[in-house]
Amino acid sequence: MTPHPAPRPEPPAQERGRRRRASLLKAAVALLAEGGFAAVTHRAVAHRARLPLAATTYYFASRDQLLAEAFAELVEAELDTTRDWITRHGLPALADHVAAADRARQLGLWELYVHAGRDPVLQQIARRWTDGCVRIVADVLDVPASDPRARLLYTAVSALWLEHLVEQRPLSQARALLTLALDLTLDHAGPTTAEETS
Repeated sequence: MTPHPAPRPEPPAQERGRRRRASLLKAAVALLAEGGFAAVTHRAVAHRARLPLAATTYYFASRDQLLAEAFAELVEAELDTTRDWITRHGLPALADHVAAADRARQLGLWELYVHAGRDPVLQQIARRWTDGCVRIVADVLDVPASDPRARLLYTAVSALWLEHLVEQRPLSQARALLTLALDLTLDHAGPTTAEETS
């Protein structure tokens, strides 16, 4: 059997460009997590990445593109973290996950989520976040993601999540309400798909 040829190494210029773009995106994610929407400027990103200012406009067509890709990175990381936490601790402990998370990072995520209402590109990323969370909840409930109980429970979770972040109410309230929402959802014996409710 003829061995497959070894893959050609990436040309140095392309490799450098890939590393620079990754550094800029990493810097944008960090700034978004630390200071929210307003913190992500071309100048701040270039400074954080220790690259020339012109690099940001070379690798990203606009600030909007930079924000969208940073938001997508944060969403994917958040989904991974949420799934891991729930797998290890169970859905009732999600309130503790919210409390343990970096508050500035969470605020940056939700700030872009709200801003997505004015930006169709961000809106698609926001939907990926919501749909991903619904799938996580559905897996915990052992129901299809189309089951309205999964979305209903996630809606309660997200409202409590946002309330805790913005208003910083006592965590005990969030725990109690999350437990109540979970009990009510599990006790519900109605239709199991959104189509059946119409």
